[in-house]
Amino acid sequence: MEQLSPHLFLFRDTCYVYALVGNERTVLVDFGSGDILEAVEALGLPPASDVLMTHHHRDQGQGLARAVEAGVRIWVPHTEQDLFHSVDAHWQAREIRNNYNMRQDRFSLLEPVVVAGTLRDYETIRFDELCLTAVPTPGHTTGGITLLAELDGYNVAFSGDLIAGPGQVWSLAATQWSYNGGEGAALTIFSLEALKRHRPDWLLPSHGHLMIDGAATVAEAIDLTVARLGVLLQERRQNPRLFQLLRQPYEPLSPHLLSNRTSMANSYVLLSGSGKALFIDYGYDCIGGVAPGSDRASRRPWLYTLPRLKEQYGVTKIDVVLPTHFHDDHVAGINLLRDVEGTALWAAETFAPILEAPQQYNLPCLWYDPIPVDRVLPLEEAVRWEEYELTLYSLPGHTRYAVAIAFEVDGRRVLASGDQYSDDDGLGWNYVYGNGFEIDDYRASAALYRRLAPELILSGHWPPLWVGPAYFDALDARGETLAWLHHQLLPGEVRKFGAEGFPVHIEPYEQTVRGGETFVITVAIHKRGERLADAALQTAGGEERAASGDLQVTGQSLLGLEGGETSAFFEKSNVRALVRPVVPDSWSVEPTVARVALGSQVVFSVTAPPGTKVRRARLAADVTIGDRRMGQQAEALVTVV
Repeated sequence: MEQLSPHLFLFRDTCYVYALVGNERTVLVDFGSGDILEAVEALGLPPASDVLMTHHHRDQGQGLARAVEAGVRIWVPHTEQDLFHSVDAHWQAREIRNNYNMRQDRFSLLEPVVVAGTLRDYETIRFDELCLTAVPTPGHTTGGITLLAELDGYNVAFSGDLIAGPGQVWSLAATQWSYNGGEGAALTIFSLEALKRHRPDWLLPSHGHLMIDGAATVAEAIDLTVARLGVLLQERRQNPRLFQLLRQPYEPLSPHLLSNRTSMANSYVLLSGSGKALFIDYGYDCIGGVAPGSDRASRRPWLYTLPRLKEQYGVTKIDVVLPTHFHDDHVAGINLLRDVEGTALWAAETFAPILEAPQQYNLPCLWYDPIPVDRVLPLEEAVRWEEYELTLYSLPGHTRYAVAIAFEVDGRRVLASGDQYSDDDGLGWNYVYGNGFEIDDYRASAALYRRLAPELILSGHWPPLWVGPAYFDALDARGETLAWLHHQLLPGEVRKFGAEGFPVHIEPYEQTVRGGETFVITVAIHKRGERLADAALQTAGGEERAASGDLQVTGQSLLGLEGGETSAFFEKSNVRALVRPVVPDSWSVEPTVARVALGSQVVFSVTAPPGTKVRRARLAADVTIGDRRMGQQAEALVTVV
């Protein structure tokens, strides 16, 4: 043990372990092999009570099982929590063969450990008189943090493996997350620049050289590292705009409307004359590339660009965030906005329940944590924020639950459309069947766009688009073509239940219960074909044309193929669904069978025997509609603890 100051010790192990000594307890930063416990006792220091991990790598915490045995509480980065308490699932799921994922997440613990809690980004955690703040510093890993503390008159930063000394990092291999990528190197630059703003007097890494000669020397060490990494990226021809985006992350589209150029999905900022800001969408803010995988540890929201926004545009408060839909790249950072900035979430009635209880839904791109909604907004009713009025319109297509947000700013009609259309010309179909796509969605959105007549369209992943009347004509034609193609390709009996082809779903999709506890599942029988038939009838009298290359069809022919059969099917009053719940052997369910009308739902009570322990047991609904046996059309997952 080496004493660095009256209340701070360094123990050299598989990594540097730092001991912060209070009056009645010692708090550890990282843990190594665990030999620190004996060293604390040998020096007569107060007993170790807690260990705070900077990242998940094995050299940082291979001995954490000893901490559990000794009653020492373990706190881990929120983003990387699954690589501690659920690392066995990670080992089972991680791709090994044909592997293009270069993240060093196999340098994780071999066995899971019980954690006391997670260290959320920007959170301050107190242990009596000891106080530490977690700041996000991705680079060496996607979810790594730096812990800041005031100790013995010094502003101390425990930076993990972000930096190893002036101009050096501990591992360049760790910064290559994707095959031949440089994402971690770019984010190391971002993180070091952010860390420098905290002006640490001491910069204490997990490996390498202690930087303890004052804030100016620490800043020089950071600058040298940033410069060298910048040259590496430049010579590798990666992230050529990195330093430009650091200086100017927001681009003005008009005096009071900005676009964030650094996020995965585009975020837009509406500026009020009062100094407040409203965000449209807020996902990952500032990225240096996308890490392979979609596990929690691969996705890192943070608030990186907000200081620049405030400095450059006079923003005094991030007041409201208004998402276009529920996908993670559009909402992942909203909890941070609330916790750190006090931002309120306004969300459309169509997807507010999904944000608040994502585990109940079988949908793509759900964020891992619930996102509480402060105000649920109705559709097609103007809502006021500061000097602006915004109106939300249903915009199914990319996802059934999306909305378009219409408003005027600086004399221009603007429509924020999320991910509805793709490509630089704003005409690409961006539909995903698993999001609840329906055959006529792009016909409906073309009609909506024409009705609202925006001058500027804000896209989720493509450049802002200034449009004129010809654009709306092209949307009409594209929408007709897409509907016609689905009519041609899908049999009528499939179209009766929508483009997804599944007439049934179960909610909640995931839940955790105790053995012997009775829980419920709700089986819903869709009735979507009526919407399809109605949409087809709307074109019956016209000669609207759809074009796709050399393909030319009329609205009349769109109706002609089995549209009447679809409508007639749902007009039969005697059509019913017979639903039989399927549960694991030895589980009980009531009722065992139910007969319901289409477009309705039925609730089943399920009980797992006492003592049952299983992860993701599968339940299903075996369905017969009319005289057609559909089989097991839906599933749900239940974990019994």
